[in-house]
Amino acid sequence: MPLPIGAALMVANLPTYRDWLIADQRDLEIQDFFDTALLLGDWQGRADQARSLLDGFTGRLGIHGPFINVPIDNNDPEIAPIITRRFMTGLDVCAALGATQMVIHSPYTTWDYNNFGDHPATGNQPSARAAKIAAVHDVMGPVVRRAEDQGVTLVIENIEDIAPSDRLELARSFGSEAVKLSVDTGHAHYAHGATGGPPVDYVVRDAGDMLAHVHLQDADGHADRHWAPGRGTIRWHAVFAALAEAPQRPHLVLELRHAADIPAAMAYLTGEGLAI
Repeated sequence: MPLPIGAALMVANLPTYRDWLIADQRDLEIQDFFDTALLLGDWQGRADQARSLLDGFTGRLGIHGPFINVPIDNNDPEIAPIITRRFMTGLDVCAALGATQMVIHSPYTTWDYNNFGDHPATGNQPSARAAKIAAVHDVMGPVVRRAEDQGVTLVIENIEDIAPSDRLELARSFGSEAVKLSVDTGHAHYAHGATGGPPVDYVVRDAGDMLAHVHLQDADGHADRHWAPGRGTIRWHAVFAALAEAPQRPHLVLELRHAADIPAAMAYLTGEGLAI
């Protein structure tokens, strides 16, 4: 059965797609609030603008949280409080918008994948894998606790991730309904083509009942293209078959480099009988 999908958009693009979003109350992710300058400046004004433009919107709403130079595993005692504070501001934005999700970036790198096995636990020293998880808890623990109180789910998006099990272990380590997983199809396809990760549909299935959010974008397996579905080499029928098996329907949003490509993306996905 075709799945309903929405879009990840900047506030500047909301007037163009407002009627489309509201007509079927599609999933929406507002992306402006990853920007450091905005989060340190008049983010409230941008949030107010978004709320005004979305009068009548009652669909599922999320934001993309900060990610520029704020790795969630950086527990340097001087830097970590700044990173924690940046994500707290993201939760301020969620409260102002009435958003119930915030996308955050995975800390796992290609280096991690290739080197975890070379650094097992020794004596009183934890393994590199366990140390990574502990570092994330140091930075994000207060954010998770506030997200729980606020009714916001933090969804951890794959970036360089090769092994989906790493991100799944991290999300489950919090033991919280406020931490789930996001799958970016283009990032997964990059990892599959460039670094030996599994195909996109495998990544979707491996998330299981932790899958709460999906960025839909096409790519070529070499770079992070953010093309409209149908313009790259992702096997979309396999991806949507995996999505249809998810225990809960995740937020499904097109995340394209050019918002003007949304009509072409929808034409392809509806034409293939995958989306509505």
